[in-house]
Amino acid sequence: MQAHDVQTMTYVDYLELERVSATKHEFVNGRVYAMAGGTPEHARLGGAMLAALGAALRGKPCAAFSSDLRVRIVATGRSTYPDVTVVCGKLERAGDDEDAVTNPTVIAEVLSESTESADRGEKWSHYQRIASLREYVLVGQSSRRIEVFSRDAGQPELWHYREYGEGAHAGVPSLDATIDVDAIYANPLG
Repeated sequence: MQAHDVQTMTYVDYLELERVSATKHEFVNGRVYAMAGGTPEHARLGGAMLAALGAALRGKPCAAFSSDLRVRIVATGRSTYPDVTVVCGKLERAGDDEDAVTNPTVIAEVLSESTESADRGEKWSHYQRIASLREYVLVGQSSRRIEVFSRDAGQPELWHYREYGEGAHAGVPSLDATIDVDAIYANPLG
């Protein structure tokens, strides 16, 4: 997010902007940030995660969504578009935004030079306030690495960290699933 991309507005005005804009925006405490376009590699890794999670969900009461799904963090007032979102059970929509969900089970973000500090810091602090969130998955773009933060069932304020590299299968316990790291990074185009 660049400083010159910042606008201040109400949430109602933000929703109107999202309806007519070709660019997606994040909403944070009355401030609206234009989201930068991604690289082909970022889009490919996000697509690979979406496909892998979608396949892992077959037969389960869960669905995987692309970055077109807006997630509303009620506790902090933030709205954003994660690269991949998984919702299990009933889809819960925000009371002030029928196009946003409030109950993601898993959120995955593809890290890039321009987003990594926010994905690991400020945005992650917002995500931790989502009561339904069980895993936060970070997919490296500059290295073949998947990181998984899993919420402790007995102590919801506690998160456990695991890192998975080449040859490993990243565990996503809430989905009873694993993600083949090598398959995510396999590039059929060379």
